[in-house]
Amino acid sequence: MPSVDAPADPRASWFLPAPGELPRTADLEPLVSRVLAPNPSGMTLDGTNTYVVGAPGSGQAVLVDPGPDDAAHLTAVEAVLAARGARCVAVLVTHHHGDHAEAALPWGGRFGAPVAAASAAVAGAGGRVLDHGERLGLAGTTIDVVATPGHTRDHLAFRLESGAVLVGDHVLGRGTSVVTHPEGDVVAYLESLRRVHDLGPSALYCGHGPELTVDPGAVLDYYLAHRAYREHQLLTALAAGAGSVEELVATVYAEVPRQLWPAATQSTRATLAKLQAEGRVETSTGDTVRPA
Repeated sequence: MPSVDAPADPRASWFLPAPGELPRTADLEPLVSRVLAPNPSGMTLDGTNTYVVGAPGSGQAVLVDPGPDDAAHLTAVEAVLAARGARCVAVLVTHHHGDHAEAALPWGGRFGAPVAAASAAVAGAGGRVLDHGERLGLAGTTIDVVATPGHTRDHLAFRLESGAVLVGDHVLGRGTSVVTHPEGDVVAYLESLRRVHDLGPSALYCGHGPELTVDPGAVLDYYLAHRAYREHQLLTALAAGAGSVEELVATVYAEVPRQLWPAATQSTRATLAKLQAEGRVETSTGDTVRPA
């Protein structure tokens, strides 16, 4: 099997905030402010990014990914709304994971604002289920709905008039995203990366970590190359004798902190499902995997 070098992460040379130093609130552009939720962890990085989106002077705003239903976070979001002279007119959610969606229905009720998402369960009884290609006229601006399944089945991104794309957990400000298993799908994830790339985003506003503005396309290229590299690592480890998912994770993610191995296991299982569908690996009893 030919050798494949690990791709270089273009963000390594960018001047991004260090972990733990992302500001609690920030105005990213005239249309967008970010409010960082107080839920940092190995998976959520500095915490969940909630975005307040609306045209200046419109008196209205949309919340994207309200995050956890946390009193301090709500206070911070309300302070940003007040500073913008805006009331919340809608709540948009990228996907159903609790660190993004938990506050959607209670905050929607508080603000008297409908919730919109790809999942009816997230949108609630009075909410709106969104489809790819819809254009939402809200808060004095337009927001395009972009289906980006892969991390989860119901994942959406939102493209703004400025050209920036709110990408949820599809792309992170640091590191790479998890393709959850069994609902995550690597093939769909790769297609979604290309779909976002084709938009030519001026910036990627991520669900976790800092915004990516220097060269968003290079980050998307890196994400695609990273997935190809992980496939190569798995096939190399199998050829060398690794036989179980546990052994594959221990080999491929040896330099990753062990507390992140459960997430790595999900991505590994999702990648193996892709390789099995392509006829490149076979599974047998238990968690045993072998080259096809």
